[in-house]
Amino acid sequence: CCTQFISCDSAKERRPANIVIIMADDLGMECLNCYGGTSYNTPNLDRMAKQGIRFENCHSQPLCTPSRVQIMTGRYNVRNHVDFGLLDRGETTFSNLLKKAEYHTAIAGKWQLGRDKDAPRHFGFDAACLWQHSAPRIDQEGRDTRYSNPLLEINGELKRILNGAYAPDVVSDFICDFMEQNRDHPFLIYYPMILTHCPFVPTPDSEQWDPQNMGSMSYKGDTAFFADMVNYMDKMVGKVISKVEELGLS
Repeated sequence: CCTQFISCDSAKERRPANIVIIMADDLGMECLNCYGGTSYNTPNLDRMAKQGIRFENCHSQPLCTPSRVQIMTGRYNVRNHVDFGLLDRGETTFSNLLKKAEYHTAIAGKWQLGRDKDAPRHFGFDAACLWQHSAPRIDQEGRDTRYSNPLLEINGELKRILNGAYAPDVVSDFICDFMEQNRDHPFLIYYPMILTHCPFVPTPDSEQWDPQNMGSMSYKGDTAFFADMVNYMDKMVGKVISKVEELGLS
C-alpha cells in the first residue's frame, strides 16, 4: 500500500473533470457476464468492462457495511473499525479531499455510516439522497423500507415516497439531476447502490411488481427475484452512463 500526499493546487491542475463511483451491494463477480457469468443479464456493465478496465485480482469485504467504511477511507477495516455501521468522524474520506479541491459532491444510495444528521456533510458531501441514514431499516410495522414506497433521507429531510416509487429509481434520478445541475463544474458522485441486497423482492420490471407494496416483512425475501434485481442494478448503471453521455461529459 502506497500513499502519496499532494497539495490541493497540484491536484486541481491534473484533476479529472468529473468522477462517478458506483458500488453495487452484495453482488458477486460471478453475476457479471464480463467475468464469465451466464445466469444474469448485465449488458451495461459488460459494455463498461469492454471499453474500460476490468480487474482480475481485486478483493473486497464479503460483507456490505464494512465495505462502505473501507471504500470511504481507503484503509482496511482493521485500521478503521469502531462499530458495525459506523464511520469514525475523525476519519478523512475521499469526498472530504475532493470537496477541498473544489469539487461539487453528492452521495445517493445506501448510507449505514452513522446516524448523525450532519454525517454526509461532515464527510464531504454537499448533497445526499440516502437510505438508512438516521432512520432504521424497518418501519413501525416491521416492513423493510429500502425498495417499494421507500423511506429516504433527501438532503436531511426524511421522506416516505409513495405512489409506487422504487428507491433505486428515486436515487438514480437524484444522481442524474445532480449531474444536470453541475454539468459546468467539476463534480464527484458516489453511488453506493441499494441493489442487490436482500430482501429479494420484485422490481418494477418484474411481473409480480405491486406498486402498493409497502415493503417486505421478511429480511430475506424470495431468492427467485434475485435475477430481476441483478438486471435492474445493471439498468441503473446504464441510466447513469446514458446521462453522462447525454450531457457530453463522457
